[in-house]
Amino acid sequence: MQASRCAFRGLKPALGGASAAVILALSLAPAALAAQPGSDIYLVTRSGAGWSAPLNVTARPGYDNQPSFTPDGRSILFTSVREDGQADVYRYDLAERRTVRLTSTPESEYSPTVMPGGATFSVVRVERDSTQRLWRFDLDGTTPALVLERVQPVGYHAWVDEHNVALFVLGEPATLQVASTRSGRADTIAGDIGRSIHPVPGRYAVSFVHRIEDGAWISVLDLDTGRVTRVAQPLEGNEFYAWTPDGDLVMGQGAKLYRHAPAAWEEIADFGPEGLEGISRLAVSPDGSMLALVAEDGM
Repeated sequence: MQASRCAFRGLKPALGGASAAVILALSLAPAALAAQPGSDIYLVTRSGAGWSAPLNVTARPGYDNQPSFTPDGRSILFTSVREDGQADVYRYDLAERRTVRLTSTPESEYSPTVMPGGATFSVVRVERDSTQRLWRFDLDGTTPALVLERVQPVGYHAWVDEHNVALFVLGEPATLQVASTRSGRADTIAGDIGRSIHPVPGRYAVSFVHRIEDGAWISVLDLDTGRVTRVAQPLEGNEFYAWTPDGDLVMGQGAKLYRHAPAAWEEIADFGPEGLEGISRLAVSPDGSMLALVAEDGM
């Protein structure tokens, strides 16, 4: 495990929250999700120079989204909203092709991510009073505990080491903040960011979509130096991307999958013949052999 460190002691403290109007407009609450089109999670496996046909691993009407692979690559954690209207965390076992419910709470849990160390997973939890904060659970979905008490309203997150986490914090505009679980403090790094934030493979860095004067850019924040560099402009109509273990960017647009070459995006797969539409979120397995794709509901 890389030693914990953070270079942001001198930056602006985290915003304490946002107005009720902003929280209502941007909340992850199930009522808002109910109005959204349904989504499914598909699994594709590298096959020679291409990819296998997509396997629909949720295959039901409704919201199934926000996949992330476990560090051993054997399972996918995801959020699902089912008959009770609550967003809960589920685990899909790749070998057994079996889904297990991990949380069943009065609150709603989103963006499940195995934390550094591998013994727990973190979520963005919408609490009973609509407060959105970062929580953690044991891997079996028990023992919920608050991770960051004062930082809210959190929308998305990405761990950079065992004590530091990058956060999408709701507001006008939404901000990128880096928080320490030791101090509970968060530093504001950038404003007007997108929802897709990720640790960068092989670097002590985090990437995010930054909306600036000349458009949106996938940018990388070096956590040692504080320097932000532009990498690529996202494909039109989508802000969700992922990194491969080799350091390549991948994105979806419509039914197609793209990789960012040195100067431009290049198509690497077309899943239109298999019926996929509206690819959005992506997750890459730890060894790079599999992708979890979120697309429009296939039911």
